[in-house]
Amino acid sequence: MGDLRSVRVVVADDHQIWRPGLRADLGENFAVVGEAGDAAEAVEVIRREKPDLVACDLHMPNGGGIRVARECGEATRIVMLTVSEAERDLLDAVAAGAVGYLVKSTPADELRTALWRAAQGEPVFSPSLAALVLGEFRRLHKGSGGAQALSEREREVLQYVARGHSYREIGEQLFIAEKTVENHVRNILGKLHLSRKQELIRYALEHGIE
Repeated sequence: MGDLRSVRVVVADDHQIWRPGLRADLGENFAVVGEAGDAAEAVEVIRREKPDLVACDLHMPNGGGIRVARECGEATRIVMLTVSEAERDLLDAVAAGAVGYLVKSTPADELRTALWRAAQGEPVFSPSLAALVLGEFRRLHKGSGGAQALSEREREVLQYVARGHSYREIGEQLFIAEKTVENHVRNILGKLHLSRKQELIRYALEHGIE
């Protein structure tokens, strides 16, 4: 973790017992500059503190993590920390602007590494969810024709992520730079974001929702 400056984090979760636990897990490379128990409070704290990173629960009162990502995703990096491995939740979070989606059962050392990477601008998500992303691309590609297909390399990268490999390990396996792997993951999430938005717009138009 080369940077000596600690990452300024806002922790948003409606479970009060979870927040101190996460604070302890984060360790010395992170400085928790604010906490919130619901989405409205989180948005307020983020706007006031301008953190480097937000670790945010998906299901909270007043709009949850989706609202936080939608309102603050442009200004800071939002990572969902959740118990939900539901496909819809992951896709909605990405479409709303989250840069990461991690399950709460992630071991503390892996969590720290992932959040550190997210603070540097890298997209991160739990390996168990990579297969869902892959499945969604297959579905979008078959169903709508509007989705941007993954390139062969992007598909390879995603399969390695699904097997739990780090970006560095994937780079070594595919003989490409770690930064290139990160760019592939960013492109994958970008395509998913766009595809998801296209789907939502099409759904709205088809159902007369303006």
